[in-house]
Amino acid sequence: MNQVDNTIAVEATIRGATKALLDRQKDDGHWVFELEADATIPSEYVLLVHHLAETPNLELERKIGVYLRRIQCDHGGWALYHGGAFDISATVKAYFALKMIGDDVDAPHMARAREAILARGGALKANVFTRILLALYGETSWMNVPTVPVELILLPRWFPIHLSKMSYWARTVIVPLLVLAAKKPVARNPRDVHVPELFVPGGTAAAKRAPHQSAFWSTFFGALDWVLKRVEPLWPRKLRQRAIDRCVAWTTERLNGEDGLGAIYPAMANSVMMFDTMGYAPDHPDRAVARRSVEKLLVVKDDEAYCQPCVSPIWDTALMCHALMEARDCDAQVAKALEWLEGRQVLTVKGDWAEERPNVRPGGWAFQYWNDYYPDLDDTAVVAMALHRFDATRHAQAIARGREWVEGLQSKNGGWGAFDADNVYYYLNNIPFADHGALLDPPTDDVTGRCIGLLMQLGAGADDSHVKAAVDFLRNSQLRDGSWFGRWGVNYIYGTWSALAGLNAVGLSCDERMIRRAAAWLVGIQNEDGGWGESCDSYKLDYGGYERAPSAASQTAWALMGLMAAGEVDHPAVARGIRYLKDAQQSDGLWPEETYTGGGFPRVFYLRYHGYAKFFPAWAVARYRNLKSGNSRQVAHGL
Repeated sequence: MNQVDNTIAVEATIRGATKALLDRQKDDGHWVFELEADATIPSEYVLLVHHLAETPNLELERKIGVYLRRIQCDHGGWALYHGGAFDISATVKAYFALKMIGDDVDAPHMARAREAILARGGALKANVFTRILLALYGETSWMNVPTVPVELILLPRWFPIHLSKMSYWARTVIVPLLVLAAKKPVARNPRDVHVPELFVPGGTAAAKRAPHQSAFWSTFFGALDWVLKRVEPLWPRKLRQRAIDRCVAWTTERLNGEDGLGAIYPAMANSVMMFDTMGYAPDHPDRAVARRSVEKLLVVKDDEAYCQPCVSPIWDTALMCHALMEARDCDAQVAKALEWLEGRQVLTVKGDWAEERPNVRPGGWAFQYWNDYYPDLDDTAVVAMALHRFDATRHAQAIARGREWVEGLQSKNGGWGAFDADNVYYYLNNIPFADHGALLDPPTDDVTGRCIGLLMQLGAGADDSHVKAAVDFLRNSQLRDGSWFGRWGVNYIYGTWSALAGLNAVGLSCDERMIRRAAAWLVGIQNEDGGWGESCDSYKLDYGGYERAPSAASQTAWALMGLMAAGEVDHPAVARGIRYLKDAQQSDGLWPEETYTGGGFPRVFYLRYHGYAKFFPAWAVARYRNLKSGNSRQVAHGL
């Protein structure tokens, strides 16, 4: 293809994608795309309805059943992501939900799942949260669940195990769960459905020490759990009631209206069950609003339905604005979206982050529609960059408050976490309750790259103290192969793009060693078809280097933007990647993608952002066009 034909093809790709994206804008200016996890959340939704003995929506149950059966894997169980390995916890919950819906246990799909569970030691080998669900249904004893005493809520902040030392998502899930663990309610289960067939006679619970946990800390916390189980019956009743009351008050204060506690499904569901356990009637305002928040997560289609773990409108809208600004000629639509975004800034609520940074004023944005107690640094950086990029004068006040909050939440090591500063109490990942290894929110490469980009775009110099510390953080965290870890996107491709974008904004020379190493790594992992791909398997603890995976549109876009940030717009690998995206574009102007390229909790929970394959490829192709034409004014160098 000659240069003229290539230019025409690139423009056609951008136009087709832009039209399709604009058609999906909501009337008030924002975008929101589906956010899909695994079988766990829709299964838990079904079981929640029967825990509460609500009258089930039979048509909704039928559609959820269709969804669960469709995503069952060839290995007989359910995985945590498309094409993933068998996961016993997801499989136990999906089997239980399908049996509750009415599936015959002798149906082939149920028999295959049951055999796979039993072959791996039975349902007791599932993770802690699955065993808690089984205990709530009376399927297993609470002795098979790590003890987390409700009195935890009363401990002083200096105590080594304290809620403020945990991540926001752990906090919001655990507090109502403390009440459930103390009260030990049994699901009403009006259909009287049980799953004894999933247990191996004489079987034992999963190993108390998870693969990520150290022998010393695991032994220590295991001994503590043994003691707690034996002293729990002796706990003073008044102290216990005081702790329960504190948990209820803590939860109620953070209910967050119909957006729900923490705006994430597990916390929302636990809050509903907590209120039910405390005797709140279904029409009690707190219980009712908590219950409605769960319903708002449902995605109901013509033939199937599922429940999302949360929603992502602020994130989707901010990223869409950057993609459209890169594409050009969408000013009216971008202006409307940015007005919507500015109205979502959290300016008055000092959330849990203030425990660590009490003197910082609020000024961030959340991920969901509203989540005032838990805004995040990633969204804040991307939103503020979009506001500044489009009209710095008009949005000056919002941008300044966002910058102030971001600077105030930088961690001492120079990096940024997602929701809190200095959330680095790594020993807590060794408590028995933390078998998922995701109890903390430490600084990460991807969020740090984004925050560097924001500060530089707003006029900070390379010698700014915040920027210098952050660059040192990235210099120290770069891996030997030249890549960076991606906490919130899969995985090293995402982390490397994020870090390179931030370093590009700083103005580091393309000849800088860490830039060259990262660019070489990206070039070296390109697939033969011109795209890039990376499986969620890359999060495994024994990861020894990149393992090739089929190309994905979103990951190809990240790799391309990473290489362009490294000054490699003219590299043949970039031309091949652009050609891959042009060829993969569908007739509707967008790109197909079934793979999961979003990170929830490594090795535990992954996300399929349905928007990622729609706007990231359009963004990457438009950036290529702009850089090749010399129109760098259209390029946001920090993203």
